[in-house]
Amino acid sequence: MAGLYLEEFEVGQVVRHALTRSITESDNVLFSVMTMNPQPLHIDFDFAAKTEWGKPLVNSLFTLGLMIGISVHDTTLGTTIANLGMTDTVFPAPVFHGDTIRVETEVKSIRASKSKDDRGIVEFEHRAYNQHGTLVAKTTRQAMIKRKPS
Repeated sequence: MAGLYLEEFEVGQVVRHALTRSITESDNVLFSVMTMNPQPLHIDFDFAAKTEWGKPLVNSLFTLGLMIGISVHDTTLGTTIANLGMTDTVFPAPVFHGDTIRVETEVKSIRASKSKDDRGIVEFEHRAYNQHGTLVAKTTRQAMIKRKPS
């Protein structure tokens, strides 16, 4: 199991994830269609060509999911009990087909559960950057994480 237990996280710890991912047109269209999102800015090249971007934007919820997904192997694979929520999610720059995303995760806070001694809550800040080093997404995520078995 690659994920870390509650006791293995430290506030201020930053993980620069080695895994990166280039986003394809298929990724964007398939995600948009599968989630019933008909926004032409994501799936209609003619429509998107007439916007300020001049081409389709990658669905921001795909970007969010990819950002968190890239972080899993190094942080929570097999040790997550549940995601509790996300706050302060922003997309400060657009993502386009062909962009390559890299992610870093910072541990913002850690606390033991008050009701169950086998778990705790870790608050992560995930940040995604494109191939130019531009911040394209950021979110704060609270996750319930297992403690080390006794």
